[in-house]
Amino acid sequence: MGISITKRNYLLQSAFLTLIVGGIGAFLYHAFAPQQYFSIYPVISLFFFLVGWITIGLVEKCRSFSPNRVLQAYLLVKVVRMLLSVLFIVIYCVILRDGILPFVLAFVVNYLIYLVYDSWFFFTSELKLKKKK
Repeated sequence: MGISITKRNYLLQSAFLTLIVGGIGAFLYHAFAPQQYFSIYPVISLFFFLVGWITIGLVEKCRSFSPNRVLQAYLLVKVVRMLLSVLFIVIYCVILRDGILPFVLAFVVNYLIYLVYDSWFFFTSELKLKKKK
């Protein structure tokens, strides 16, 4: 059993988005606020890529086992993503205590970008599925 087209498209687009957002974010930090750049900036994009990978896996599993509950699974994963994000921020703030504001701002911007992307992707995917049926 191979990877579904939806999952493949999501992972490819998400990887591309991760490279673009990570690259543009790093460039902006270096160009406009080099003193605010923090060394784990790339980890933020990687965090969202990994959480997205888990998201698509869980949603695809739910689609195959219980197609009527896909929306509920998607919303549950969004709540878990938010909780993991808050946990990630808290851990960073407790451990590294310096540069908290730039980190939180970068994290929130990335969170919003990935939230918009995920919402758009899953919305269009569901529309395509409904049109097929």
